[in-house]
This record gives sequence, structure tokens and C-alpha cells, in this order.
Amino acid sequence: MKAVICTKYGPPEVLQIKEVDKPFPRPNEVLIKISATTVHIGDTKIRRLKPGMGTIKDFFFKPLMRIILGFTGPRKKILGMELSGEIEAIGKEVTRFKIGDPVFASTEFRFGTYAQYCCIRENGILAVKPANMTHEEAVPVSNAGITALIHLRKANIREGEKVLIYGASGSVGTYAVQIAKYFGAKITAVCSTSNMELVKSLGADKIIDYTKEDFTQNGETYDVIYDAVGKIESSKRKKSLSKSGRYLNVLTVSGNIKLKVEDLYTLKVLCEAGKLKTVIDRRYPLEEIVEAHRYVDKGHKKGNVVITVEHKAK
Repeated sequence: MKAVICTKYGPPEVLQIKEVDKPFPRPNEVLIKISATTVHIGDTKIRRLKPGMGTIKDFFFKPLMRIILGFTGPRKKILGMELSGEIEAIGKEVTRFKIGDPVFASTEFRFGTYAQYCCIRENGILAVKPANMTHEEAVPVSNAGITALIHLRKANIREGEKVLIYGASGSVGTYAVQIAKYFGAKITAVCSTSNMELVKSLGADKIIDYTKEDFTQNGETYDVIYDAVGKIESSKRKKSLSKSGRYLNVLTVSGNIKLKVEDLYTLKVLCEAGKLKTVIDRRYPLEEIVEAHRYVDKGHKKGNVVITVEHKAK
């Protein structure tokens, strides 16, 4: 099968397409024929070995990342953390899924989705794909969507509360606007000029163009501030929080969350009810993974960058 191999840390060019052995499912695993995967900022940080927290913590986290991921390059050479596709084979102990099921999943730090096939445990973050979504639309939900859901649940949003989402046009941000709206919040979205119509279409009640206005200087306070890109300075956010306000940062919160398959099914229900949709900025074939990483490295994507995986007919 074709797969993207990463043997060392560095620029996008360290990623190479190679032929590798097709995996075989263990008794408790399913083999998925992948139709789509994604490239998000987390993938590029792993490829570069760059934590990206924007603080002195980066200096300390880099050695820790080498211990976790690999010293000179990733131990697991096939990167990628989410997929959508069809089950092609199942292990003898699998009972929840059958051959032919359309599924979407997150492999987290097991990686392996930059390929034509991947094996996932039956009890992993794996669910039947939303019926009203294509594989390309479903695949980002299993990572960015689930991240937004878990974070906003931590905020314990109540009906009518004022929620500000910073970085509302990004992968996590576009889902966060829709999920916060579903929770009944009054949403202020912060994004650039070119993305204002996009976030408005997702349900934002008010939009602030950060290129023209600093939200921390407008005198408004919010019950929840969700920094979906991890760029708000700590000294600034305090003045914009109400007395009982809650602040969440996608970079610091993410390290403390554990994905649950129940959350994936919650998102599936929301998608099928038309409450959650995916924003796709660009699509690239697997063979153009380097170009996809190069684009995400620039930090200006809207929503999600999807990788399509082709399979030649036998």
C-alpha cells in the first residue's frame, strides 16, 4: 500500500510517499480502507518537533516530546491522526462493526492515517460515519470537532451566556462556534476580515475583525473566552472576563483531555441533525502531502485541510 513516511523531524519535504506492507487486523481490530485524512496544526508541530505553546515551556517540552515521539524522528513513521473510510476486514473478536461499514475515527498518538489502510482497535475512538456527510466532511469531526466539544463542555456554558471564540475561522474554531451555539450561547467570534462572512454563517451573533479592533479594549466582558488558536496574551484576557468568567486555551487544555468514543457519537448525532457542518478550505491528494503541510505551516487556513486517498480498482 502507499503511505507517507516521516523518518526525521524537519520541513514538509521530510515526508515521502513509499510502498509499505498492508497491515493485518489483530483479533480486536478492524482494517479500514481510508478515503480521507487531514492535515492540521498538530500534525505539522509533530513533523517539526515544535510544541508551539509560545512560551518558555517550549524549551522544556521539546526534550519531553523527543522521549514520547522519538529522538531523531518519529518512532511511528506513518503520521496522521484521523481518518474516514470503509471497514475492509475485521478481527475474529470484533462484534460492534462489520465489513463494509463506513466509519470515521481518531487514532490520536498512535498515528498511521497518512496511508491507504490503517488498523484500529474496535474499542478505540471509532464510530459509524454520519449518514449525511461524505468521508471528506466527516474526517475532521473526529479530531477538531471532538476537541471543541470537550473544551466547551469544560466551560459549562449556560443558556444565554456570552462566549467569545478567538480564532473562530480555524479548524477547532469553526466547530466551536457551532457547538457553543447549540449550547445556547451568545457568540462573539474573532477572526480576520476575509473570514467574517464564514463565521457569521456558522451562527456567530457578533464578529470582531482582529485586524481592526482589539477585543480586550472594547469594554465588553464575557462569561467564557475560548482561545481556539492559543494566541491571546494572558495579561490581556483578564480584563475581558466577567467575575465568574472561564478562560480556555486550546493548547493548554488539550494536554489534559482524553477522547471518548461517546463524544464521537454525540457529534455524529449533531451532524445528522444538521447542527454541525464541516468547513473545508483545501483538498489535496495523498501524493501532495508535502504541499498540504506547507500550506498549513503558513497558519492561514480556514477550517480544515483534507487529504483524499485514492485506491486503484482491481
